[in-house]
Amino acid sequence: MKNNQLHIDFKLNGNSFSTSAELIDFSKEISNTTQQFFIDWFADTDFIEVQTSGSTGKPKSIQLKKEFMINSALATGSFFDLKENTTALLCMSTNFIAGKMMLVRALVLGWDLDVIEPVSNPLEITKKNYDFSAMVPMQLKNSLSQIHRIKKLLVGGGIVSQDLVSEIQNVSTKIFATFGMTETITHIAVKQLNGFKNNTSSEVEKCYFITFPNVSIYKDSRDCLVIKAPKVADAKVITNDVVKIISKNKFKWLGRFDHVINSGGIKLHPEEIEKKLTKIISQRFFVAGISDTNLGEKLILIVEGNKLPIFFSKVKSLSRFETPKAIYFVDRFIETATKKIQRNKTLDLLFK
Repeated sequence: MKNNQLHIDFKLNGNSFSTSAELIDFSKEISNTTQQFFIDWFADTDFIEVQTSGSTGKPKSIQLKKEFMINSALATGSFFDLKENTTALLCMSTNFIAGKMMLVRALVLGWDLDVIEPVSNPLEITKKNYDFSAMVPMQLKNSLSQIHRIKKLLVGGGIVSQDLVSEIQNVSTKIFATFGMTETITHIAVKQLNGFKNNTSSEVEKCYFITFPNVSIYKDSRDCLVIKAPKVADAKVITNDVVKIISKNKFKWLGRFDHVINSGGIKLHPEEIEKKLTKIISQRFFVAGISDTNLGEKLILIVEGNKLPIFFSKVKSLSRFETPKAIYFVDRFIETATKKIQRNKTLDLLFK
């Protein structure tokens, strides 16, 4: 499919379109950003300009080839067996790549796509059932009572907590965590989160991210993932994601290199510690390292919201090195536009 063509089966909010002009005119009823995306998509250019989320640095604009975006859509459709006339729900912002790619998949694969406002509980807005959707963890958490109305769901834009993983084990929806970034045009790997034979959250720990076809992976000297995906990116993508390579197409994500804490010569991965602490903390939180005379860096815990007692001794898997040396509470975390926690800015606010 060329980017200036409409798939014959494509529908948007229940409407079919004979021309791209009809689609562009209709889409203004949804949102300005959705309409602007279609204007850019059908324009006589080879690329789309998108904004990175800014979760690990300053947001920036980058250009993505439309050819690569089509390839990404085709890969997702093939991997999840999502053919024409798939009913899909877009409940994420079209300002960023995740929302834009739902539009591209629908256009390229001929889906029947509903676009709604990106609220925290999207299934309260629509009463229909869907074959496919994508959500951030907060949306999934708030939609648990109705999530069975979606057959297959991708979860991205943040870590899925252990508590949430436990809560989705008995739902009929097939749920997958995604790994990717704007530079790889959303996901290049997925990890199954539920539907295991024993139906327990502990099975998830044994499950790894599986890469899509035509994607190769290896580690650099920092133990960070390097991605070669010629169908969606011209150059290799060097990430700051520390991983353990399991096989040529499987890896375990350990955390961010820029979050690693060196405390007394022991390297600590915050995301691994946070996974353990979700068993005893229900509020949003994260751990970080701050300067310490004796240890170099001291492990601390930052919790959002009201003060509450926290008993680290209840987490048997938490080693003494992984036990925070201090706890701080803040009213609200600083977030990106996509609701990701900005750790460094929150720390700056706390320790300014």
